[in-house]
Amino acid sequence: MPVSLPTPTLHTTRLTLRPFEDADANDLFALQSNAHVLRYWDSPPWTEPVRAERFIAACRQMAAAGTGARLAVDRDSDGAFIGWCGLTRWNPDYRSASLGYCFGDAAWGHGYATEAAHALLRWAFDTLDLNRVQAETDTRNSASARVLEKLGFVREGTLREDCVVNGEVSDSWVYGLIRREWRSSSEPAPAR
Repeated sequence: MPVSLPTPTLHTTRLTLRPFEDADANDLFALQSNAHVLRYWDSPPWTEPVRAERFIAACRQMAAAGTGARLAVDRDSDGAFIGWCGLTRWNPDYRSASLGYCFGDAAWGHGYATEAAHALLRWAFDTLDLNRVQAETDTRNSASARVLEKLGFVREGTLREDCVVNGEVSDSWVYGLIRREWRSSSEPAPAR
């Protein structure tokens, strides 16, 4: 019998991470249909608004099945939806999960992805008894690699030609974060 994983609401200095609501569908579609935002993703931008409704339903199903948590991220200063951050493939036997995130290009360069992921990781390490979190990023996505490194992730290897992005074969870097290496401080490590 699966164990439900209640999706938390988390607060940082500038952000609120919360469960997705039906009302997020339009903002989510705008994010996931932006070709510039998704230029390094292994799936194409959405073209049908119903995809947002299915994504939100999948987030609820993931929580009910106990396999992960995806959170909408709002900027506190204006309440704007700026992206999402999630842990998927939670495996309590292996004490592992995978980290993912997506933020609108207007939110890039402000440290929001690092701040949101740090809050989610803190919750996950404290709540789920994780030992390992894995993340992958396209080797051309240096901004995402920097986010992971600021969070304490270590690049463990390269998956050669593992994705097709916009019709082009692409490599991915695999990153891992081990519990004993996790920085439990209240803020992520400074940029290098």
